[in-house]
Amino acid sequence: MKTTTDYFKGMLRMGVVAATFAACVAFAAPVGLPPVPVPADNPITPEKVKLGDKLFHDTRFSSTGEVSCATCHDRKKGFADALPVSEGIKKLKGTRNAPTVINAAYLRTQFWDGREPTLEAQSAQPFLNPVEMGLKDHEPILKIVRTDPEYAELFKKAFGKIGDQITMTEVQKGLGTFQRTLIGGDSPFDRYYFGGDKEAMSPAAIRGFQIYIGKGRCVSCHLIEQTQALFTDNRFHMIGVSANQMPQDLDELSAAVEDVKKRGTDIAVFSNPKTSSLGRYAVTRDLTDIGAFKTPTLRNIELTAPYMHDGSHKTLEEVVQFYNNGGRLNESDPLPKLLSGGIRPLNLTEEQQADLVEFLKALTSPQFVQK
Repeated sequence: MKTTTDYFKGMLRMGVVAATFAACVAFAAPVGLPPVPVPADNPITPEKVKLGDKLFHDTRFSSTGEVSCATCHDRKKGFADALPVSEGIKKLKGTRNAPTVINAAYLRTQFWDGREPTLEAQSAQPFLNPVEMGLKDHEPILKIVRTDPEYAELFKKAFGKIGDQITMTEVQKGLGTFQRTLIGGDSPFDRYYFGGDKEAMSPAAIRGFQIYIGKGRCVSCHLIEQTQALFTDNRFHMIGVSANQMPQDLDELSAAVEDVKKRGTDIAVFSNPKTSSLGRYAVTRDLTDIGAFKTPTLRNIELTAPYMHDGSHKTLEEVVQFYNNGGRLNESDPLPKLLSGGIRPLNLTEEQQADLVEFLKALTSPQFVQK
């Protein structure tokens, strides 16, 4: 079966341009998804896709020569890493679960706290994070791409640049381009809902869909529209996951904020659980964002366990149970404070919870399933 990257390469060879809107050029996408937004200053070309693929998998861009972007975003694991929190150089652990990069092209912001606006801006940070790839600066990367013969040819074809003309701007554009080809639609749900194939989902998944849009209220944040479904509202919500780690008083809160100011958001949130638990607040300093994290897409969620920003939920069953209990895994636990308005007990039966899990499994794109 062809990969989505192959699909895009074929499209580009044929010049299939779907639409142009203001500063973005969009390309056709699979059933269930809108055209892929592409920045006007970084159009997709086969040459850039090939370059970005190589950059994404190059372990030389880490201080130990053992970690690449693909270490935490592994194709065989749904472009995640199957760990609660990611491991970087020397098996150092951060505080965040690696989100899939499938369909990251559609996200309005990147990282769990939305601290970067684009794939290009996001791609530069892990290289310098001391618990991820551990470089002191980007110079080792530039040295490699400027002198390696294969890279020299790839950058020349992709950007018309050689030697010192190659900068991190081109590196970031290559990585951003490759990630925009990692698109997943055409799931059983897409064929059922958008394609009209009433046999595409199982009876349990169909029942689960009714729970999803009804009593479960999942659709409030994980959106489904008339002709497309990103399964995210691209907003930030406090659902209760980080409640036990959050600063408990003003002094702790002030110390966590100072840590962000001193070390920068990217480094601070990976090395300090208190800072990490602040969520979007570490970026905006808006009190309404304390403990709030970005709504992830639910597409291909079956492939990317464990779940939540800290990987604290091992299975989809646990995730559904957590929401059913109103923001807590066990019904006997106290309800967390500062929850977003829609988080409250759902009172789903065990059968309804099981059906909802079956629906979530029906959001898997076939090209990402390992045979």
